[in-house]
Amino acid sequence: MSSPCIITVAITGSVPRKEDNPAVPITVAEQVESTQEAFEAGATIVHVHVRDEAQKPSSDPERFAAFQEGVHRHCPGMIVQFSTGGRGRAPEERGAMLHHKPDMASLATGSVNFPNMIYENPPELIDSLAAAMQRYGVKPEVEVFDLAMLYAAAAMAESGSLKSPLHVQFVCGLKNALPPRREILEFEVAQLQALLPDATWTAAGIGRSQLEINHWALEMGGHCRTGLEDNIRFDKERLAKSNAELVARVAALCAGYGRHPASVAEAREILKLPAAV
Repeated sequence: MSSPCIITVAITGSVPRKEDNPAVPITVAEQVESTQEAFEAGATIVHVHVRDEAQKPSSDPERFAAFQEGVHRHCPGMIVQFSTGGRGRAPEERGAMLHHKPDMASLATGSVNFPNMIYENPPELIDSLAAAMQRYGVKPEVEVFDLAMLYAAAAMAESGSLKSPLHVQFVCGLKNALPPRREILEFEVAQLQALLPDATWTAAGIGRSQLEINHWALEMGGHCRTGLEDNIRFDKERLAKSNAELVARVAALCAGYGRHPASVAEAREILKLPAAV
C-alpha cells in the first residue's frame, strides 16, 4: 500500500506582490478561493499570512479569523496554519491571532539572516509564542532554517515548552540559510529521528529548489510544502499560474514514490490533531 504525503500549500507569504504575479491572492476572499482550489487539488494544510489594504503584511486578528472561517466553510476538515513570521510585523503582534485557535501555527526556534534582513526570534519571543500555542491548543510547526533551530526545538520538547510529538519543517534554498543539498537534508532528518523519534517532518524548497525538494521529501518519507509564497518571487521566469497548479504537481509526483496525497483524516491522524468536526 502507498503511504500518505501531507501537502501543505503556502498561498501568499509576506513578500510576493500582485505585480510579480496576478495569481497571488491578497484579500481574504482571494485567499479563501485560492485555498479551496488547492484543497481540491490535494492540499490538506494551508499556511497563511494575511495582508492589509496596501498589500503589506498584517497582524489583524480579524483577517485571520475571517480566513479561517472561509476555509472551514469551503474546505471541510482542512488544517489551517497561521504564520507567526516576523517580516513586516512587530514582535508583540506576531501571536495576536492565536486566540482564534487555528489547528497549527508556525514557530521559528531561532534567528537567521534573510537576504535583506535579520529574521529575529529572541528566546523570550520564542517562549512567549510557544506558551500561547499551548494555552490555545495550537500545534506548532517548528520552522528550521538552520541546524541550531532543530536542537533548540528538541531542548524545548525536553523541557515541556513544546508538546510532543513535534512537527518540523526544514526550509531549504533561502540565501544565507540552509542550501538545497540532499546530504544536508538527510543529515537533518537523521538528527531529528535521533533526537525526536516520534516527530513528523516536511520540507520546503524556495524558488528553483522547490520541485527538487518535493522529490527528495517524497523519496525520504517526509511531507511536502509548495505554493506561491515559496515559488514566484525567486523564479520569475517560470511563474506558476496558481497555488492549485503547484499542489497538483506534487500530487502527481506521489505515485512515483509509492505515495498518495493524504486525505484530511490521514493528515490529522499523522499529525495527532483532533478529527475534523
